[in-house]
Amino acid sequence: MSSAKGSARARASKAELSYELLRSRIIDGTYGPGYRLVMDQLARETGVSTIPLREAVRRLQSDGLVEIVRNIGARVAMFDSAQVEHSLHVLARLEGYATAISAPRMKASHLKQSREINARMVAALEEFDPPSFTALNREFHFSIYQHCPDEHLRALLEAEWARLDHMRRSSFGHVPGRARRSVEEHEHLLDLIAAGAPGAEIERVACAHKIATADALHNAHLSPQSL
Repeated sequence: MSSAKGSARARASKAELSYELLRSRIIDGTYGPGYRLVMDQLARETGVSTIPLREAVRRLQSDGLVEIVRNIGARVAMFDSAQVEHSLHVLARLEGYATAISAPRMKASHLKQSREINARMVAALEEFDPPSFTALNREFHFSIYQHCPDEHLRALLEAEWARLDHMRRSSFGHVPGRARRSVEEHEHLLDLIAAGAPGAEIERVACAHKIATADALHNAHLSPQSL
């Protein structure tokens, strides 16, 4: 009996390691959109058998990072601009609520940390590098989320950010001017939190901040320059 339990734990461990490995390769772009996940090939690359790899792929499919296509099999998910905008709207609502319930738990030292990250974003505007700016933007928002008492909500935020990271490495690179407005909105949001503004107001502003990015992307795709 103990041997069977040990084998089950080993399989679960390999499946978890496989999941983390494949997920990291998708998020960092090693496996780009449309990349076919061929089990035998992955097994040779990773040194892991196909059984835990299949379990990992099923989890990645649930995360929205992998899709199963008829006559093709498993491949890294492909997205269009409408899906990016939809995900931003979903994230806006999650982010608004998470920010509102995190705000009362943020001390002066926490706000200082968030302001320092935003200051680095301002400095980064001088020699603008969209991927680096996007990474700082993620760091800024998670400096607030980490105070959210709802673990499930934090997990949802992490999953949705991961999907967006895969969909588009940097929204800011596609939306001229959005980066500077974004850091201004960050500062306003921190001012509201510092002033003890009502949760409903913080939620509204945080939600509007993310929707503004979705709107900017939508307008960019409709602009003559994008045609």
